[in-house]
Amino acid sequence: MLQQYLGINQAVGVGIAILRDGTYVINACSITANANQLDFETKILGLQSFDELSKHFQIKSLISLNINGKGIIHKQVERIDVLSQNNFSKIFPNANLEEFYVQNFISGSWSFVSVIRRTDADKIIGQIRELGFVPIMLSLGPFPVFNILPQLNIYDAELIFDRHQISRNEEGHWVKYQYDEAAKSPFPIKVESEKIDEQLLLAYVSAFQLVMSQRIEPIKAGMETLEKVEAEALSKKKLQVYGSIVLAITFLLLLVNFIVFSSLNADNTKLAYRVSSTARTSSDIKSIRDSIKSKELELQTLGWDDGVSKAHLVDQMASCLPQELTWEQVDINPVDNNESRAERTIIFKNREIKITGLSEKVIPVNEWIARIKTQHWVKDVILDNYVFNNEANTGQFTISVSY
Repeated sequence: MLQQYLGINQAVGVGIAILRDGTYVINACSITANANQLDFETKILGLQSFDELSKHFQIKSLISLNINGKGIIHKQVERIDVLSQNNFSKIFPNANLEEFYVQNFISGSWSFVSVIRRTDADKIIGQIRELGFVPIMLSLGPFPVFNILPQLNIYDAELIFDRHQISRNEEGHWVKYQYDEAAKSPFPIKVESEKIDEQLLLAYVSAFQLVMSQRIEPIKAGMETLEKVEAEALSKKKLQVYGSIVLAITFLLLLVNFIVFSSLNADNTKLAYRVSSTARTSSDIKSIRDSIKSKELELQTLGWDDGVSKAHLVDQMASCLPQELTWEQVDINPVDNNESRAERTIIFKNREIKITGLSEKVIPVNEWIARIKTQHWVKDVILDNYVFNNEANTGQFTISVSY
């Protein structure tokens, strides 16, 4: 679960179409990852220059680029797992691999090899960097869209959007690509339930690949400089996250210690008064003290939480369950595996209910979380994970409810 927080949670995707006369058409959007949910923040279409990006996005934003059009060449060849100078020369005769940034998208038995001259790409990247942005990833053409196909409302074998035409076989592998100035999607395109302009699709998938780079295999052109920047950004993010987690755990332990100490101190005061009033002999005092210690140990082991009716809480959550969700399992005060291993005894997560279920989409899960949060006894609800299984055509989710 921790791994999903160690990536980049905010990115700007920039789609650049280079026209025949050398001018640019720039489309851009920014997305933010909140728990397991992605949200659009800004959508911009039809910019004519990179300077205009500064008007819409914050300086030092992490940028993922997608370039297509004049100067970018796409070749479809039999599958190549590793590109070398030898097989590169067969695809592009007399071409030197060192002079190009190369992207190799493998789908089934085919490789779609896309190239751009380093000098052309470096010129664009340099202009964006001079504006104060941080370019991290570069992709070429429509091929990164492969990574978001499960999110789109496209079910035909042919995929058409913004002058790109892709044909797929029954297994979903890409078998043909062509660029057509007149090609346009025959219907509005949606990402999950949100409508998106087809011209913005490559910008969105660029940002998506950057945010999800720790959980998917990005389709990108190999650039040592950008990959170094990406590694540094992820390393800094991990350090910040680990620091926040350590601080949060320290604060939580102090809070729990204070609560337990206050509770036990009050109980000990009452018991000490009763002992002094009813038993004066040393044997009676020792017996009462042994009883107190035994009960305290039992309370700690059983995870007693003031006699709250868990059945009532579970019933209230079940009453607001959307029809699209299937409830598979519920764990009340689940075992804290990390703490149990550290202490070498069974330790529970007190006042927590963990629920596992199935949902074809994450939206109904978010809706259920919002409903649960309206209950007066709920302190917080967290979506621990949501994993989509393409074979089963459904996703499995786990949520934790603290009360």
